[in-house]
Amino acid sequence: MAQEKRRLAGRLLWLLEIVWTVSIMSMATAVGAYFGWQNHGLDGALALGFVGLVAGIFLSSPLFLLQVLN
Repeated sequence: MAQEKRRLAGRLLWLLEIVWTVSIMSMATAVGAYFGWQNHGLDGALALGFVGLVAGIFLSSPLFLLQVLN
């Protein structure tokens, strides 16, 4: 019984990590694309959207994000 709870908790934590990563990456990409579109048009939206995606990859780690905010 305890092993099943531990396995379920591990799966829920894994799912939470995936949701966190996808949401941070999506938000960073959307913000980059928005600012790129507003300031530079389509080329800027593509470029800054990609930059936002890369930044989202690095910021999707909660420990790295806390170190940046500290």
